[in-house]
Amino acid sequence: MTPDEQQRDDATPRATKRRGSGDAEKSPRTDEAANARAHDAQPGAKREPPDEFVVAALRAADDKKAFDLVLLDVSEVASFTEYFLIATGTNPKQVQAISDEVVERLKKDGRRPARVEGYRGAEWVLLDYGDFVFHVFEEKARRFYDLERLWRDAGRVPLPQGITAIPAPAAGERA
Repeated sequence: MTPDEQQRDDATPRATKRRGSGDAEKSPRTDEAANARAHDAQPGAKREPPDEFVVAALRAADDKKAFDLVLLDVSEVASFTEYFLIATGTNPKQVQAISDEVVERLKKDGRRPARVEGYRGAEWVLLDYGDFVFHVFEEKARRFYDLERLWRDAGRVPLPQGITAIPAPAAGERA
């Protein structure tokens, strides 16, 4: 590294450095997690849900008739969480009902979200549980933001037994 490059590197705030650049400092916990993931699965391999909380969240959404349930393993492509859970509601009331059920079900199991975003507007509700993030969309917002396309490098994990990814009905099919 030239002196000019070193000076620029020293002036770059740590928060803006990319993890993959080799220059950023990694915590021991990050290194251990990365090593564990590297030994557990091949790149792109699809893992089973890590714990009962992910399964409970999926079951809660399924119980509220969520459509298009998807579970993505983003651990290989994101440093902030392990899984994205994605669900669709047909209208804002259903989006809120799905979100409420997930929060209540996990609260009974001792888990609370670190952050909830978008609840009032109910177009896209984000429930951040740290090791997983549950996205509940209204149909139009789901198509617009298309997280599956944005995170296409993430592995899709099969849904647990008894949970089906029911496709959203076409606009003319609704009662």
